Parts: sequence; structure tokens; C-alpha cells
Amino acid sequence: MKIFIDTANLEKIKEANSWGIVDGVTTNPSLVSKENMDFKTLVKEICKVVDGPISAEVMGDSAEEMVKEGKELAKIHKNIVIKIPMTKEGMKATKVLSSEGINVNVTLIFSAAQALLACKAGARYISPFVGRLDDAGQDGMKLIAEIMNVLDNYDFNTEVIVASIRHPIHVIDAAQMGADIATIPFDVLDKMFNHPLTDNGIKRFKDDWAKCENTTKRPSKQKNTSKAKK
Repeated sequence: MKIFIDTANLEKIKEANSWGIVDGVTTNPSLVSKENMDFKTLVKEICKVVDGPISAEVMGDSAEEMVKEGKELAKIHKNIVIKIPMTKEGMKATKVLSSEGINVNVTLIFSAAQALLACKAGARYISPFVGRLDDAGQDGMKLIAEIMNVLDNYDFNTEVIVASIRHPIHVIDAAQMGADIATIPFDVLDKMFNHPLTDNGIKRFKDDWAKCENTTKRPSKQKNTSKAKK
């Protein structure tokens, strides 16, 4: 499973990328609004850090507006993926952009029916939001299972990005279901490294090594072979 980082913060992207596990980046208007940088400039900087798909979202309501914005964003870098909402106008825009070779990530998917329509429209990626479903009292991961089951029956050139991830369990569940990608917030990625037994094991190794070093450095006792004077 590929791992994307879900943030627009450059420092977090650089740090996560240094771990050697980041395959791409997803952003959205809410994430971008937290950064003190022009949107297009920010996207350009992100493309310099991560060599993989970088999702940038359009803000237009009509298909024409989305297509125009999408084409402008696609000019920024070859790795740009145009993020488009799951609406009728969004599907019109997806069809146009995908037919021109521009990759589209259809976002805000909350049902298998929506996922199927996005695939039919030519989406390169679809982003079902599991955390928001959980927040609404539903089982977000059940949706991923449904979508993967549907897509396994067909030959769509579409990858499933599990989005709105809240904790590491979402990531593991997604991997077990065979999802193509999980886009993960920085704090959740950070938590995935942690386990108390790993910490305890490192501490024990360090303590034992310190004992070994102390034993090695201890001066050896030499026997006095000189004869006592008479």
C-alpha cells in the first residue's frame, strides 16, 4: 500500500519525506488555509520535496470553472493531481480533464455508488472519507470494503485513497482490505512508529551495552612478581 501525507505544511512534509515512506501528498482548502503562503507557490514547493502525486483542489462550482482551474494547476508540475468534489458538475469536469490526460482525484466520497460513478467518469484516484463517516456514527471502513469489492469486479484504472484517517488502526484496516493508498495526517504517521515494547527493547539494549563497555574499560589486576627485598 502506498502512503500519502495529508497536509499542506512544508516542514511536516519534509520531515515525513525524510523517513523514506512518503509516496505522495494530498492537500485541501482547509489545510492550505493554515499556511501563510500563496496556494500555487505552496504547491510548487511541495512538488520540490516529494516526487509523487500531489493533489491540489479546485474551488469552482461549475464544470467549466473546475476545468479551467484544473488546467492551470496541472501546468505547475507533471505530478499535480486535480482534486474535484463528487458532484454532477464535478463528474463533467472529471470526464473532460481525464480525457486530456490530466489525473483527477475525486474527493468527498461517502458511498460505493459515488465511487463507481467517479471511476466511470475517468477518475485516476477516488477518496472515500472514513473518519467523517465514523464521526457520523457509521462504519467508515465498511465503505472501503464495499468499494474494494465493487472495483475488484472491473478493470478501472482507478486507485482508492483512504482519506480522513483518524488513527493507525484505520491504516492497518485499509491495508488488510487491499486499499491502494492511505493518505495520513502527520500526527497519525508519527504514532505508527510507536510501541512500548520497541521503546523498552531499545532501553534494555542500551543498558546492557553500557554494562559491557564498563566491563571492557575496567583496568585488569596484575600480579606483583617482584621478589621482596631481604
